[in-house]
Amino acid sequence: MQYTREKLEEIEDQALATYGARSRDTKGREHKDKEPGYRTSFQRDRDRILHTTAFRRLEYKTQVFINFEGDYFRTRLTHTLEVAQVGRTIARALGANEDLIEAICLAHDLGHAAFGHSGERVLNKLMEGKGGFDHNKQSLRIVTKLEHRFPNFPGLNLSWEVLEGIVKHETEYDVSDADDYNPKLRGNLEAQIANVADELAYTTHDLDDGLRSGMITPSMLADLELWKRLTQEIGWEGEVLSDLDRHRLIRKLIGILVGDVIEATSKRIDESKAQSAEDLQSLDHNVIGYSEEMMQPNREIKDFLYSKLYRHHRVVRMAKRAENVLTSLFEGYVEEPNMLPPEFRELVEKRGLERTICDYLAGMTDRYAITEYERLFDPRSTP
Repeated sequence: MQYTREKLEEIEDQALATYGARSRDTKGREHKDKEPGYRTSFQRDRDRILHTTAFRRLEYKTQVFINFEGDYFRTRLTHTLEVAQVGRTIARALGANEDLIEAICLAHDLGHAAFGHSGERVLNKLMEGKGGFDHNKQSLRIVTKLEHRFPNFPGLNLSWEVLEGIVKHETEYDVSDADDYNPKLRGNLEAQIANVADELAYTTHDLDDGLRSGMITPSMLADLELWKRLTQEIGWEGEVLSDLDRHRLIRKLIGILVGDVIEATSKRIDESKAQSAEDLQSLDHNVIGYSEEMMQPNREIKDFLYSKLYRHHRVVRMAKRAENVLTSLFEGYVEEPNMLPPEFRELVEKRGLERTICDYLAGMTDRYAITEYERLFDPRSTP
């Protein structure tokens, strides 16, 4: 027996909750594009995202620590894969579409610049008055304009639902601008799950990396409610945290937070009486999220990470280095556009000089940006 796309759509329909997004009900793609015989539209979208240059470059883009700080710290790529894993787990438990979730999660950070959020802030400042820079919008530009993989259209020609999920990506550090994607409606449940999966993944895994780096110690966490619960549940106490115990604690934390999101969201969906994806999008609130009891403990951890990890002097120094590197490159290319690679110089007339430079810098990995900086400004380096 062959599982054709039609058969897969039938299985999908039977497996999903009434409010889950069906691939057979997609609003389609901007450009005419024959659907595959053995994949649903959302599965094809996921695969197209995986094969992009932008996705591969995430391996060498900063999450918290610049790549050369150590091979064992998370990169933007490993973070993205962890977001997708958390998203699929939540989606499966709630009857949402796992393939749509995975596609949104894999694409959500494609537009991130080198050096993480520091790089994004620098580019936004440099592009002030010229359209600014926002990694959500850049992710959309990548999948709709910048990636060239097909002869008949620019970008990846993804389905409308995946694009909507990318556009409506919102976390504490990300604000959506959905003017062209039903701005009066909330993201579908799959988009909402991707948002909370992102926050959950970076909170737990940044804590993990902070502990591993030594910037955070167990004693610093002693007064946090969730840390007390974690240590009690696995029976750990002391000052020195072994790698195995750290893994146990972070794994337990992820389990607690994921479980809370699933239970709290399920209750909100039941209370909403929603019977379709459109019903959920028409509500005046997001249904995905933590319970009231978990909000404050989770807030404590996030505030702790901001003050003790993201503002740690080592991280701030890395951010300042990123500012110097990207600012020098941007200003150097503006002053002398002929230093740009030929394929980017050809785009200046169409995109404008500053936007072309911004696209070039945003696509750089950490190490490429540093290497390019050395080529241009270190007299000992080979051009």
